[in-house]
Amino acid sequence: MISVTKRIELPPKPILFIIVILFILFPMLEYILYVIDKQPTPFSLWDYLFWGLLISWAQITRVRLPFFASFSHIFIFLLAAIILFPLWVPPLLAALFFFNRSSANTYTWYKDIFNRLQTAITVAGAALVYWAVITYVPVEIAGSNASQAIALAAASAVSFVINITLVSLVVHFSTGLPIRDIWFHNYGWVLASYLIMSPVVLLLARMYTSTPPLLGNWGGWSVILFLIPLYYARFHWDEVVKLREAFNKTVDLLSNTIDAKDSHTFLHSERVTAIASALARAYGLDAAQINTIEKGSRIHDIGKIGIPDAVLFKPGSLTEEEYNIIKKHPEYGVRLLEPASDYLSETFDIIKYHHERWDGRGYPEGLAGQEIPLWARIVGLADAYEAMTAGRPYQKAKTPEDALREIEDLAGIQFDPKLVRLFREIWETNPAWRDREVFLRLYSSKVPSLESSSPPSLEREPETSQKSS
Repeated sequence: MISVTKRIELPPKPILFIIVILFILFPMLEYILYVIDKQPTPFSLWDYLFWGLLISWAQITRVRLPFFASFSHIFIFLLAAIILFPLWVPPLLAALFFFNRSSANTYTWYKDIFNRLQTAITVAGAALVYWAVITYVPVEIAGSNASQAIALAAASAVSFVINITLVSLVVHFSTGLPIRDIWFHNYGWVLASYLIMSPVVLLLARMYTSTPPLLGNWGGWSVILFLIPLYYARFHWDEVVKLREAFNKTVDLLSNTIDAKDSHTFLHSERVTAIASALARAYGLDAAQINTIEKGSRIHDIGKIGIPDAVLFKPGSLTEEEYNIIKKHPEYGVRLLEPASDYLSETFDIIKYHHERWDGRGYPEGLAGQEIPLWARIVGLADAYEAMTAGRPYQKAKTPEDALREIEDLAGIQFDPKLVRLFREIWETNPAWRDREVFLRLYSSKVPSLESSSPPSLEREPETSQKSS
């Protein structure tokens, strides 16, 4: 009989290293927890099975997050199990009852092992902190013992930190995405749920052990009844994620609308976004600001939808009247996006002021120097370099070296001198966006990039003189 053996897929070495460390750490933590808390328990095997099934249910109803992560309410049941059972039991439940709802074709064996181990170690760390606070930090508030509440809050905080750190590390090694970006896009969702839902942990434990039971003749019925609002909370988070994705796709559509009008500026906005993102990082901006700059870069020229094609695509020099029409596109962009101001207002300064100049001779308001918002200065420089090296029907593209020299010549005239210095430092590292042909090939071949990208846009030559658009 001839058979074909399927080749076992091995994880990247950094991920394999993390898995090995977790695999060694898990039994060590289990032994420590068993030693410090091995008293007999009034609970039976069926109690453990019930809470194990709750853990599996939490995984089935988890919510997908940005950057290839997901979130569930599994921590609620695991922290409640810490209160109810001997400390070594909850990590074991986490390892045994972790449920993977993905198909075998999209979920590798090492991801399953990592998720089981990191969940178990997360709850083991939380259990150790809970025990330490209960044992060594007695707290009384208004004559009442508050140690359990303080211990639960500390355990929740530790659980949050361990969980998101381990997941961020593995997503980083799997995708190459910056760790801080993974943290920024995901920690808010997780932290909000931890803070809001943590008090529920104590309630669940009390409901399960209430004598007499609150519902029927078993505490589990009360817990099951509570799953209804918990599932609604999960449904709400899922809808929020879907709404964010739909909004991002709408932004992509707006950018594609511009790109469809002119093939000469193919992938303009993607490259402007890559350059602006690199500049923002070099400047030391945080992840939230970089995210806004990337979003604004993608739609910085959306106002050109309102410019007549006869003016926008004129092959020769513009008349004074035509140039004045072109100069209105930043304000057109803000006006066009005004109905979505609840979601995009933070990008309005980028859209409106990315054609302002350091010397005050830009448009639409003639702002100068530090009066120009920093985010707009960053996108303006990125926009100029991209247009110089892309070329237009009426102007030959400059080489990256020539474009860099022109950028430096215009430091303190058109561009912020500090940004120009940073731009040169980044340019000398030969990033993917430095040469436009290289950048286009990377996108055409779907090669992943560490830099954020966006859909194509349309742009004419940024002003290196008073009469350019």
